Amino acid sequence: MTTRVLWLVKGLGPGGAEQLLVNQAQATDRRALEVEAAYLVPWKDHLVPRLEEQGVVVTCLDSSREWDLRWAWRLRRRLREHPVQVIHNHSPLVASVTRLLVRTLPRRERPALVYTEHNRWPRHNRLTRLANRLTYRLDDAQLCVSEDVRETIPPRLRPRVRVLVHGVDVEAIRAQRASRDDVRRELGIAPTEVVVGIVANFRREKAYEVWLDAAAEALRSPVPLRFVSVGQGPLEEEMRARLASMGLGERVTILGYRDDAVRVMSGFDIFTLTSRHEGLPVALMDALALGLPVVATAVGGIPQAITDGVEGRLVPPDDPQALATAYVKVASDPQRLAGMAAAAAERGRSFGMERPARELGALYESLAASKRR
Repeated sequence: MTTRVLWLVKGLGPGGAEQLLVNQAQATDRRALEVEAAYLVPWKDHLVPRLEEQGVVVTCLDSSREWDLRWAWRLRRRLREHPVQVIHNHSPLVASVTRLLVRTLPRRERPALVYTEHNRWPRHNRLTRLANRLTYRLDDAQLCVSEDVRETIPPRLRPRVRVLVHGVDVEAIRAQRASRDDVRRELGIAPTEVVVGIVANFRREKAYEVWLDAAAEALRSPVPLRFVSVGQGPLEEEMRARLASMGLGERVTILGYRDDAVRVMSGFDIFTLTSRHEGLPVALMDALALGLPVVATAVGGIPQAITDGVEGRLVPPDDPQALATAYVKVASDPQRLAGMAAAAAERGRSFGMERPARELGALYESLAASKRR
């Protein structure tokens, strides 16, 4: 019997959690699972076509804000008309409302609830944390993306939560390495230049101002460095203005949103993240799959993926000097760069999406079976 599953998320913009849904759709066993997705915010629809390409039916619940609870009644109507056995929530406030909503359905129609925590608990605003805390025990199963994220969940709620690293399509990502020369040619990068690239949305927690300051410091060295950014977000124009005022010329490039971000990453020599907070970034898993040495801040789940001095270097957050020093040291030693690249590629093998997809599928089927009894 096919299990019907609904993935529920605030938006389908180009973020890490949303990309995990695309990866999950690709790895899902369609013989056992029938998967649909629903999201709230209509303008965050970047990944809708990619889900639909995987055969996932996507519905927009059409709400400009999570607190505009009309989306909840649209969801309830949808569940009455098209019942599912499992709802998998990927946004904390959406999950809080959904937990209460399903209790208004007739008992025989109530789906099992799964929730994945993608961010550290303190990252959510106070009202979201309160709503999450009060309704948390109504889930049937709870997951999180890293051990660090799990440790931030209140101790009384933590015992049922298990870590599941959802993973990426390692082989498809590695195939993008064939695009390296084309990407570098398109970006005007000389063969001798060492490219330090970041893929992250322009938000406070990603600390782009620290990345720019670190780039300016590193560019004072004789090492032929280039810096490239891929991403979009509310601080993009502010960071572009900041870059223009720094007089770094073409040695720092902000590309903005790219739907071929992994292809662009194939042109990098070093991957970086300057984040103040993280769960376990999808872009980091992509970088390791590509075999890119990593220079990143030691926050969130990043140390779970990177051992300092092996796949790259870890530095404290908000320290542009430490970042710049790490960029120069890694880039200036071809032997070190090659060794870290090989270690990164080996580490990247562990982030395949097939095993977690099987585990998640088994969880869905088990929960659906328990609801049928």
